Amino acid sequence: MSGPSALRKKRHSRLPALAQAGPVSVWMILFVTLPLLFIIYISFMTRGTFGGVVYEFSSASYETLLDATYFKVILKSFQVAVLTTVTCLLVGYPFAYYIARKPADVAARLIMLLMIPMWTSSLMRLNAWMLLFQTNGPVNNALMALGLVHSPVKFIYTDGLVLLGLITNFLPFAVLPMYSSIEKLQGNLLEASADLGARPAVTFFKVTLPLTFPGIFSAIILTFIPALGTYTITDMLGGGKVLYIGNIIKNQFGTIRNWPLGAALSVLLLLITALLIFIYSRFAKIEDMEVL
Repeated sequence: MSGPSALRKKRHSRLPALAQAGPVSVWMILFVTLPLLFIIYISFMTRGTFGGVVYEFSSASYETLLDATYFKVILKSFQVAVLTTVTCLLVGYPFAYYIARKPADVAARLIMLLMIPMWTSSLMRLNAWMLLFQTNGPVNNALMALGLVHSPVKFIYTDGLVLLGLITNFLPFAVLPMYSSIEKLQGNLLEASADLGARPAVTFFKVTLPLTFPGIFSAIILTFIPALGTYTITDMLGGGKVLYIGNIIKNQFGTIRNWPLGAALSVLLLLITALLIFIYSRFAKIEDMEVL
């Protein structure tokens, strides 16, 4: 190869990696790094008398996180996020395995069925749960018609309905990375295990599960972190009576106007995210964290 094209290729190869990724780097610095640094900075400032921020250093926001009221909310948020994640894994892994064992065209249709609810408005899905579980809704009517209950059960504005909303909302985010990991599993490894006399259960725990661990951990990250910080689901299905970390952050930046405390809670979520990604990087490559 010679001429102008070869010269252009040579010049392009000399460009440093940062210059090649310049637009992306600028975007990440301006719209990700700097806002995060500003949130961390605000978390160490003081709340104004009428809200807002007074730029005087203070650790009061982080001390407030240790208050019994906030600590209980944080602990409850962790418990619900863990329960949501574990349920999504237990339900999603068999479903992902079933899809991965199907022919490509059938698997594509099943993936589409899984994703169709995500193409609708989240408000529509949450309102549907409200209508189903209201006092005179189909669920209560069915329970009373079957004689299982004698009076309507209170489902709405409870932790149970919020948990159901979280699980159904984040289940696709758990299934997709596990499906991607299981799909890459080489069948000859499973055949070799069977040829060596291993029972299916032994093959699953000794071969399948360890080899698909990157997809499992990706599912944990993609489920646990949003479940810990979400507030729309808890606002609608909890009716303001169920409070988690996300609700408190929204309230602090909104009606209460205690921005330093809201920033401190946001930093807490940021640290949890960083910790999970660090743990993941110790076991697998970051590029393995994919959904398809």
